Order: sequence, then structure tokens, then C-alpha cells
Amino acid sequence: MSSKRAKAKITTKQPQRATSNVFAMFDQSQVQEFKEACNMIAQNQDGFIDKEDLHDMLAALGKSPTDEYLEGMLSEVPGPVTFTMFLMAFGEKLNGTDPEDVTHKAFACFGEEASGFTHELLTTMGDRFTDEEVDEMYREAPIDKKGNFNYLEFTRILKHGAKDKDH
Repeated sequence: MSSKRAKAKITTKQPQRATSNVFAMFDQSQVQEFKEACNMIAQNQDGFIDKEDLHDMLAALGKSPTDEYLEGMLSEVPGPVTFTMFLMAFGEKLNGTDPEDVTHKAFACFGEEASGFTHELLTTMGDRFTDEEVDEMYREAPIDKKGNFNYLEFTRILKHGAKDKDH
């Protein structure tokens, strides 16, 4: 009798993987765009994104990532980076973003004239940006002729992407 109990414990159902609902998080066109991006990154076309693929992609963007940095990126995904895991990682990151009203309120705390102050905070606190990254962000940021930073529009860009300049 005790051997039957032991067998029952061994054959219990494994917990369902978190990837089962990942495709429901995105519409079909978004899934297709992620698939294309995944295929571009997995340059060796083996169906997996590995450290070499990440290195080559970042190098093509002008970055020089260290092995430690690349391993840190890969450690964020449990197991080999297949397309499903790639999609799941993006889904988790996108679902972890703050709603627009929370982001609006965060920027409102700084006031309209605080661009120098926000530059300092972005480079010294939390997930620190480099000076170059902040400068690039400000180049793309909605700033009027008087130098005022439009944080409402900037938040919209962060959440939904930039508007086409042709429209």
C-alpha cells in the first residue's frame, strides 16, 4: 500500500508553465512583429536566442556588451530563449509598466522647468541612464520653443510610441 502512495506522489501533475497564455496578451499583428524581431536576433536560425545572438545584435547597434551583461539578460528568462519565451519576457515587461496616469503624476512632481533636475535623477538614481542615453531621450522628447518639457506627450510616446511625422 505504501508503494502505491509513493507512486502517486511521483506521478502528480506538474504545474502548468506560465507561457500557456502568452499569445493572448498580444493581437496577431503584434505577435508577427515579435516573431520577426526574434528571427532577426536569432541570426544563426536555430530557433533560440543565445549569448552570441544577443552580443551580435547589440554590437550592430553600436554597443559593446560584456559577458556578464549578456548573461544577466539571459538569466531573466527561465530556460532557453525560444520565441515563446521571448514573447513571454516582453509581455511581462510591458505588463509591468505603469499606467499613464501614474507616469503623468510622477513627472508632475518635478514641475515644468525641471529638465536639469530630471537629467540628474535619471543618471544617479534607480536604473541609472548614461548621460548619452538621457541626451538621446531629450532629443526625441516633446520640448516647446521655450524649452518646456511636455511630460503628458512624453508619457504618451513612452506608452504608445511616437506619432508618424508625416501625419
